[in-house]
Amino acid sequence: MNLIKLSLSYIRGRKLNSLLNILLFALGIGTIALLTLFSKQFSDKITRDAKGIDMVVGAKGSKMQLMLSGVYQMDVPTGNMPYTEYQKLKKNPILKKVIPISMGDSYQQFRIVGTTAEYPQHYEANIAKGKMFVDMQEVILGAAVAKETGFDIGSTFVGAHGLVKSDDNHADHPFKVVGILAPTGAVIDRLILTDYKSVWATHGLPTDTHEEEEHHEGEAHEEEGHHEGEAHEGDSALQPLPVPALPPPPGLGLSNPSNFPPQEITLALVQFASPMAAISVPRYLNSQTPLQAARPAEEMTNLLQMVGFGVQGLRFFGWILMLSAALSIFVALYNALKERRYDLAVMRSLGASPLKLMGHILLEGVFYALIGALIGLFLGHLALYLLTTFFSTAQQAGISAWTFSIEELYLLGIAVFVGFLAALLPALQAYKTDIAKTLSN
Repeated sequence: MNLIKLSLSYIRGRKLNSLLNILLFALGIGTIALLTLFSKQFSDKITRDAKGIDMVVGAKGSKMQLMLSGVYQMDVPTGNMPYTEYQKLKKNPILKKVIPISMGDSYQQFRIVGTTAEYPQHYEANIAKGKMFVDMQEVILGAAVAKETGFDIGSTFVGAHGLVKSDDNHADHPFKVVGILAPTGAVIDRLILTDYKSVWATHGLPTDTHEEEEHHEGEAHEEEGHHEGEAHEGDSALQPLPVPALPPPPGLGLSNPSNFPPQEITLALVQFASPMAAISVPRYLNSQTPLQAARPAEEMTNLLQMVGFGVQGLRFFGWILMLSAALSIFVALYNALKERRYDLAVMRSLGASPLKLMGHILLEGVFYALIGALIGLFLGHLALYLLTTFFSTAQQAGISAWTFSIEELYLLGIAVFVGFLAALLPALQAYKTDIAKTLSN
């Protein structure tokens, strides 16, 4: 007696009930699989992309937006910052690395980022073909860009204004591909990199970067502080307490905005040279300058908490669906057992042992769960594929629908175990089948 064929034949014999049980299991497993794949890849990506970046400096606005645009290339920037401010950051001895980032253009769905050779070096991205950009309008392509566009060394293209598809092209300033990067698994794979001066030239800005004399407003601040410190007689109760100004870290004095040259960059990625910088520099920039500093470690924690709350809620919904499927399997097998008591009694009379009858019912429950789980895993990957196809944010995050993880095997095992438990009570009833009583009835 082949129990596997027998169990599958009973499943095929009750098509409507079987379809319902399998569908419920598939929806539950598919939901959990989708969330598991997305959350794991998302967490791995943001950790990898932010590695080694201690601070992002840019225009005032949302710190989360500044981090998403600067580190992950997933949002629009908060604005621009003067190039002179980047120069001062670059010269600061307590900052180990300051990488300029200039954004504003794109090609198809890929962003064109103006920077220096330090940016690919930071992500340990090696040149797989060609060379690093040197002259104006030269670009190197991330591995994913080269694969999806089909560009090779010597290919030319024009960028579009904006970070999404646009017909506003910079036809007078074509770019030339001089290098292609090896895959890294980081955000740089989906970027087109060029010198930040090429971004200036494309937008009609001068490309000379002569050092500008720093202008301080010390006298004006002293005079203003003197007047604010004077208390008029009889008004002492109305005077606010003076708030001492934070001293700037070395090399970060305030500049006169009226003397800024026209060159700007979007933001700067910073790595600290000492623990003291982690304390003093962000605090000073946020409170005493027109710039803003965001710490990726802090913002990443907030982002994971926000995403994690929704993911956990949907994952709980997936477990509810799977438990509902288990309950449905239990009810279906228990009710079917009443109809099959005669069949089971005949099987016993033909020599089938009680354990075989029990195994037959257990196999049915396991097959329901296994078939539903396999379909659910496929649906989870399919849903993630559709998500990455139709939503640009998922594409920019580098989420892949065809990445498999060990968690899926665990999920498959859990599903089979749940199906086993759902069939256990009906299987025990089959084990206790009374041949004489059943046949006499």
